[in-house]
Amino acid sequence: MKETFIQALHDVQGWFRWVPPTLGSLFVLMVMGGGAVAFTGLVLTRVSARMPGRARSAAFVRSCALAIRRPTQLAVAALIMILTIPALSISPDVAGIVAHLLAVIIVLSVGFGLVRFARQVSGYYVGDMDALSDVQEENILGRKHITQVRLLERIAAILIGVLTIGAALMTFQSVRQYGLSLLASAGAASIIVGFAARSVLSNLIAGAQIAITQPIRMGDMIFFNNDWTWVEEINATFVVLRAWDKRRRIVPLSYFLDNPFENWTYNSAELIGAVYLYLDFLAPMEPIRSKLEEIVEGCPHWNGKDFSVQVADATERTIMIRITAGARTAVRSWELRCAIREGIVSWIRDNCPEAFPQTRFSAHASAPDNPQYVRRLDGPQGSFGL
Repeated sequence: MKETFIQALHDVQGWFRWVPPTLGSLFVLMVMGGGAVAFTGLVLTRVSARMPGRARSAAFVRSCALAIRRPTQLAVAALIMILTIPALSISPDVAGIVAHLLAVIIVLSVGFGLVRFARQVSGYYVGDMDALSDVQEENILGRKHITQVRLLERIAAILIGVLTIGAALMTFQSVRQYGLSLLASAGAASIIVGFAARSVLSNLIAGAQIAITQPIRMGDMIFFNNDWTWVEEINATFVVLRAWDKRRRIVPLSYFLDNPFENWTYNSAELIGAVYLYLDFLAPMEPIRSKLEEIVEGCPHWNGKDFSVQVADATERTIMIRITAGARTAVRSWELRCAIREGIVSWIRDNCPEAFPQTRFSAHASAPDNPQYVRRLDGPQGSFGL
């Protein structure tokens, strides 16, 4: 078989007798590489198209084959070209340079293919966990898996990238010697690198901790800097928080391990919201309580469990009524509180407007021994003045 392969190479090289031998050999390398690219692409296409099994499994195999198609074609073409070099008329210096370049291409192609394959695997795993949609916003378990898989995918991509670039650089003799010299002074180098990359390393370690401990997850609602936001994306070093008005806040991962914060959807998405009303002392509590109960029960955002109406405070001018009602999510809690305010204010205005806060004052006569004031009785109702 080896003799057949070498004879085929000589036949192909005979096509380029009209050019110098070295240039003709390079043309042969290009032909072999192009043939390997075409053959590898055809094989991957045929195999993925005829993959038996369930529709979802077959679709996963096809997507993986499509994702790693280009890296595989490059790696196979480079390997075939390396095997072709000894049978061609190329000087040792040129052959060494070309073989080295092809080896680097193989290493980079394998690393790139592994990154794309990891991305396809993570996408397949979370494909059925659409936990970020409005319908399944209460799916805590699904969002937990999505967070873990995406964080681990990004960490794996970084590790594969670092190892791939390191392996490619180590093929150069000068870089290899530099690496050995660094190992000889590993103590000083580790201190310098540690100080220079402490923020990056701390965020990478924080990402691994968040993937395991889960203080935040994709789609969680976080109360951040006096505003409610959603966790839109968790990268390897930072988190993207989306505010209710579509603003995005970029926060380092280490922040969520070093600082306290409020996660409104940690164990459950349910929240109890509070509405405060300031009414006059003449407000009829029983009709107001009955109307509030009617408003809450008729609102689709209520969870059907938590509800109360209490006079929580009283000042010299008003009483404060606190209405609490539960909802399945924080957004629905907001909508529920708005509906309660709108409904009860409209009902009080139409049925008992005297319940709204009123300002009262009364006038009293000055003391009889105060010479600055004189009582006047000549008016129709009497008056007081200087």
